[in-house]
Amino acid sequence: MANRGNISVGEGVNVAFAALRANKMRSGLTMLGIIIGVGAMITMVAMGSGARKAVQDRIQALGAGLLFVRPGAAQQGFVRMAAGSVENLDEDDVEAIRTECPSVTAVIPEASGSAQVKFESKNWNTRVTGTVPDYEWVRNAATSNGSYFTNAENQRRERVCVIGSEVATNLFDDIEPVGKTIRINGMSFEVKGVLKSKGVSGWMNQDDIILVPIETALHRLFGRETFGSLTLKVGDETQIDRAIIEVESVLRRTHKLAVGTENDFNIRSMSDVGAAQAETAETFTMLLASIALVSLIVGGIGIMNIMLVSVTERTREIGVRMALGARRRDIMLQFLMESVTLSILGGVVGIAAGVGAAVVMSQFYGWNTLIVPEAIFISFGFAGLVGIFFGLYPARKAASLDPIDALRYE
Repeated sequence: MANRGNISVGEGVNVAFAALRANKMRSGLTMLGIIIGVGAMITMVAMGSGARKAVQDRIQALGAGLLFVRPGAAQQGFVRMAAGSVENLDEDDVEAIRTECPSVTAVIPEASGSAQVKFESKNWNTRVTGTVPDYEWVRNAATSNGSYFTNAENQRRERVCVIGSEVATNLFDDIEPVGKTIRINGMSFEVKGVLKSKGVSGWMNQDDIILVPIETALHRLFGRETFGSLTLKVGDETQIDRAIIEVESVLRRTHKLAVGTENDFNIRSMSDVGAAQAETAETFTMLLASIALVSLIVGGIGIMNIMLVSVTERTREIGVRMALGARRRDIMLQFLMESVTLSILGGVVGIAAGVGAAVVMSQFYGWNTLIVPEAIFISFGFAGLVGIFFGLYPARKAASLDPIDALRYE
């Protein structure tokens, strides 16, 4: 005669689902912590992976053979190591690098500032950067229509500009911008071209920009003689370190820095910038994933609490099953399967929520997200482990009940 108290895995799953259906509201609330934890972990990992991919794409688009020279001493993280924020890069530095640094094939001076831009009745606040025509190929910033300003226009300090695609959208809507006149800080500029869209890079929207000739920017818009930064193109990417040594030597001489004196400028390669951005993204991802992990643990505690309540409510049922011949491991297996079922169901819903949130953030808010299959599998597996770990104690408590006392329980 079969032992009616024993239970197979399949029957255990059916019993677990029946118990969950009997208390739908309680089961849903219990799974909420798992859902939030799994969903948040998948979303955060997708954001971090998307940010890393965006950095890699940016490096690939611009080319690894770029150096960025800025005034001021080098920084570590967000803390400046020494004073020197005053702009001290000028035309003498540019000419010295061009003539004395054989590893450098192009020097692009830049001077930036914020400005209010108007076209007819429309206004827009954006970033204006003064530069030279070589910016187009060095920065891989081609135009979708129209053209760049010329070296002659730069020397004549003419009021011409190239606008980013977002500026064009906000000022002109469906009107063709090329040939139109806009006002930048109250001065009239002719639009010569519109840049191809490049999207958001880090915290900067590369489409929300206006480029003007560097001479026009310095003498008409900003009223200064110095540059905010220099972008250098290295002919051979394998010569990056050599180029840095050459540029450092030239700038120390032009800035008349004594031996042992710290540089009043800093030089970074594109790979350094990308690595710093990727590291920052990784740090934030780990921080947010840790918060999601805490939510998973809280969800596991909720499962343990509900399972302990369930053991108390079903004490008489446990006694009946033991009287019919169920072994302690059968009782333990039943309650453990209920706990794991709760956790896995929460994990499945959490995966759907996390993937959905990542897609929404990408499609509607423009965030760079990349859904990583490994994160889905790891989150799902961790949800199952949470169900086992936090369900083990209630299951053991149910299995350790005395059959006679359980049958007498009211």
